[in-house]
Amino acid sequence: QVQLVESGGGLVQAGGSLRLSCAASGRTFSSYAMGWFRQAPGKEREFVAAISWSGGSTYYADSVKGRFTISRDNAKNTVTLQMNSLKPEDTAVYYCAASKFIVQVSTMYKYWGQGTQVTVSS
Repeated sequence: QVQLVESGGGLVQAGGSLRLSCAASGRTFSSYAMGWFRQAPGKEREFVAAISWSGGSTYYADSVKGRFTISRDNAKNTVTLQMNSLKPEDTAVYYCAASKFIVQVSTMYKYWGQGTQVTVSS
């Protein structure tokens, strides 16, 4: 069992930065790949970034590549999403999730946080 709690969302102007954190409970955190997803109003949940259990492999959606960075600290049971050069289209609720496989498909993620709102004003 893994419980996830996101934090760090908020309101930022276009071009600004935010750092999202996801704190995980459970002794098996380091055995899971972690992902970030987002869902804007009226849209389906979409993949943002993922990182392998070791942190050695990362994947990004084309829309955030070069602007967002995912990282993890297994000693602290945390995964972080650094978001730079934010755009209004990045506005969404952001979720972290845990999966046994590093994938971009949301249905493969077993555990989910409650989400944190990110709003980017133009």
